[in-house]
Amino acid sequence: MIKINNLNKTFYPNTPREFQALQNINLHIKEGELTILEGVSGSGKSTLLSLIAALQKPTSGEIIVDNESIAKLPDFHASQLRAKKIGFIFQAFHLFENLSVEENISLVLIPLNFSQQDINQKVKRALQKANIEHKSKERVSNLSGGEKQRCAIARALANNPKIILCDEPTANLDKTNSLKFIEELKELKEMGKTILISTHDPLFREISFSDKVVEIEGGKIKI
Repeated sequence: MIKINNLNKTFYPNTPREFQALQNINLHIKEGELTILEGVSGSGKSTLLSLIAALQKPTSGEIIVDNESIAKLPDFHASQLRAKKIGFIFQAFHLFENLSVEENISLVLIPLNFSQQDINQKVKRALQKANIEHKSKERVSNLSGGEKQRCAIARALANNPKIILCDEPTANLDKTNSLKFIEELKELKEMGKTILISTHDPLFREISFSDKVVEIEGGKIKI
């Protein structure tokens, strides 16, 4: 599902601020696998996720997502890729606080030119899957941290993507809600989703349903 070959990412190249965030990354993730990226803050985990989601472009190397090479995709096609195939759960949620839960979820479907009826159906299914349907009309600013997390999950699931990317998903949650989120990840895996999680939360070391753990240190995969 995801193939990464000889991937490099350098910020501010050929300047005094030059920084090599990722160096010669090689990683293959099969369809339906749950992979954990471990590493301290600044190790390159978030950069790797953003490259897989085509939010940034690599300096060199190859990224193939669902048999499509994405390293050099134009921005419009990159946004279409994300809308159709990738659900991204951000560390800081990136929700619109003044909109309702269902409005936040609807926004990711609008660019795909669905009818309003289709959007309503997809939003309802996503709310049910994330167990947040009872808060559908609630403004996001009124939600708890755990409820915002479930709203972010629902948004990521809205168009039934094949791939779920999670960037430090428990960083803003207490232990109780973190454990609930891990249970939700298990359900997503059982649905056949390919899941990649960036984290340094020790709770993830205890889960039994991950397929592999990849440690990143200083922009390199630790062998």
